[in-house]
Amino acid sequence: MPPDDSLELFAEPERNLAPNAPLAERMRPRALDDVIGQDGLVGPAGPLRALAEAGELPSLILWGPPGCGKTTVARLLASRPGLRCEALSAVTAGVKEIRETVESARRERRRGLRTVLVIDEIHRLNRAQQDALLPHVETGTVTLIGATTENPSFEVIAPLLSRCRVFTLDRLEEPSLAALVRHAAADCERGLGRSGLVLGDDAANAIAAAADGDARRALGLLEAAATLHLRRAPRDAALSLEAVREAAGRALLVHDRDREEHYNVVSALIKSLRASDPDAALYYTARMLAAGEDPRFLARRLVIFASEDVGNAEPAALPLATAAYQAVERIGMPEARIVLAQAVAFLACAPKSNAAYLGIERAGRAVAERGSLPVPLHLRNAPTGLMKGLGYGRGYEYPHDAPEHFVATANLPESLQGERFYEPTREGAEAAIADRLARWRARRDSDS
Repeated sequence: MPPDDSLELFAEPERNLAPNAPLAERMRPRALDDVIGQDGLVGPAGPLRALAEAGELPSLILWGPPGCGKTTVARLLASRPGLRCEALSAVTAGVKEIRETVESARRERRRGLRTVLVIDEIHRLNRAQQDALLPHVETGTVTLIGATTENPSFEVIAPLLSRCRVFTLDRLEEPSLAALVRHAAADCERGLGRSGLVLGDDAANAIAAAADGDARRALGLLEAAATLHLRRAPRDAALSLEAVREAAGRALLVHDRDREEHYNVVSALIKSLRASDPDAALYYTARMLAAGEDPRFLARRLVIFASEDVGNAEPAALPLATAAYQAVERIGMPEARIVLAQAVAFLACAPKSNAAYLGIERAGRAVAERGSLPVPLHLRNAPTGLMKGLGYGRGYEYPHDAPEHFVATANLPESLQGERFYEPTREGAEAAIADRLARWRARRDSDS
């Protein structure tokens, strides 16, 4: 059996908490009606509410960012009448603990009692632990409610995921968070209502902004700011923005270096650059740097973008991006942000062409489909007399000795004659390339 304290979080919502319990814990919703920002799931017409009220709660995964209410919703669903709740820590539970919990659930099932197993941060269970859990979810011995901040399609094994319904919780918006902290400040039973704290809209909105979508953080900031304020200010003075800033310090951004949010923000940067939107591109660059992203990672992405998306429409893009990468490596933060900003602004505003990228993709498909086609004889190297006798190099004309430095010979393997891999655009400097190449191709086609 899991230790008794593992069940504490999922005890009856009406339990009495110690007066010095954190504000976020004291203010946990006691009913689905009290949950903020998730009306689409637990509101009057929400699917989770309907399933719970019908007594048909399936195994499910609650996926959402930190502080959006996953654990609270799991607790409230598991505390419905006729259900027995077990909780395991995904950090400390092993296969042994899972089996013990399942055996307990099996005994209770014989007595007609249904067990809901709540696992917070389920993505921390390894494959062996998830495999041990799978057959018991499949047979209905336990109804699983897993909560996770990570994309379950990456972190939960496919057989277990297929037996659960996934519900996505939204990031909490600032108006919802502002309403939450105003309620906590006024609540005399569980909140700060008895402290005499005066909370104005400016301070509530500042806390909501600094919380970055996290209700737990918002309530923690309110509690810390109130403590600072009430020690210094007159009793009837409203909570100051200075106290909020002092409590917040440096806002911690939702970001990670190797999981979903990382790729979301990187994707937003690249797509903003591609859309020629320097304002958005600079915002996502600043956001990643503020969250602790390695500036060299950003610089590498800019070098790739310079070739893949700007290409020959602006030939200066690649050397500038490469120079930015070298500068970032050599000078480091915080000054590297200025170098990145210059490169980002230049690339966003540059004319765009992916013609070179598409060209190598087309050529790669030709190689994959046609294999190693014979190189035309006139292009082959002929270092020996035997090779020359076989015709290697015969008929090759040195372009630098020809008028306009151009020779209209066909250079693709014979079965690929006439194929077009590079199709330059009319953007920026590539327009001149397009005109020049059209003339060359016309001459080559007429001589073939």
